[in-house]
Amino acid sequence: MYSLIVPVYMNEGSIGELVQALEGMQAELDQPLEVVFVVDGSPDASYTELKRRLPQAAFASQLISHSRNFGSFAAIRTGFIAARGSYFAVMAADLQEPPELAAQFFRQLARDEHDVLIGTRDSRQDPWSSRLASRLFWGAYRRLINRSIPSGGVDVFACNREFRDQLIALGESNSSLIGLLFWLGFRRGTVRYERQLRRHGKSAWTLRRKLKYMTDSVFSFSDLPIRILLLLGLFGTGMAVLIGLAVLLARLTLGPVVPGYAATMTTVLLFGGLNALGLGIIGAYVWRAFANTQNRPLAVVMKSEEFSGATR
Repeated sequence: MYSLIVPVYMNEGSIGELVQALEGMQAELDQPLEVVFVVDGSPDASYTELKRRLPQAAFASQLISHSRNFGSFAAIRTGFIAARGSYFAVMAADLQEPPELAAQFFRQLARDEHDVLIGTRDSRQDPWSSRLASRLFWGAYRRLINRSIPSGGVDVFACNREFRDQLIALGESNSSLIGLLFWLGFRRGTVRYERQLRRHGKSAWTLRRKLKYMTDSVFSFSDLPIRILLLLGLFGTGMAVLIGLAVLLARLTLGPVVPGYAATMTTVLLFGGLNALGLGIIGAYVWRAFANTQNRPLAVVMKSEEFSGATR
């Protein structure tokens, strides 16, 4: 059996087309398809639309609802835990990733040549502003965190049961799904595709969410902030030594001098700022370590229903 996980958030307008597309994909597959929809606290009527359409759909499905919005990573993890297949794929509900891509994932995984497949974008039919923002975001991600990430980023992936089991065993909060995919290793392959234009709704992938995802990734998979702080500390120490030598030389050659107020204040503010920066960076790491010791669930399931699929 193939299991497809679909996180749902603000996708009311695309539900009808999504169900039709998945019915077409079921007809092409050589094994039964199970689709796990995880409504991640969506404030629109996405859950109602799915509950109305799924009993008549030509594929088996599960409809799970989170008690609030926990984020796409938590929704994907919930879907992985509930899914019963041998091979698993993730697909967005906005249809920007073509459904045939998931079918291609399943066929390649069934050949047992890879444990995890990453969808890499050749191009994207998005406005230029969205393309520019994506290019900047994933460029920074590759440079700061992991150079193995495809230049177009990662939006969809698929894996076998062994990889799935290891992924859901990593119960880290405030982490990065993409970072975990590449950290786990296994036999990894790529599948190229063209990202489609979004026809319904507006993306929830806002600048604020991008910044949070970037900081979570940096603090979970990189020691870059610590190294930057160390370099700033070394630079500040070096400047302090040079200024001290300059003051000593002036004292020996020119006699007593009155310290400059501007220079004093600049030095105090510089090192005060460095101290605040250091405390902030250390605090970010300590907070994430503390959050992982609380053992809170990464998501809370409020409702869960199953549909066997209509016979046609």
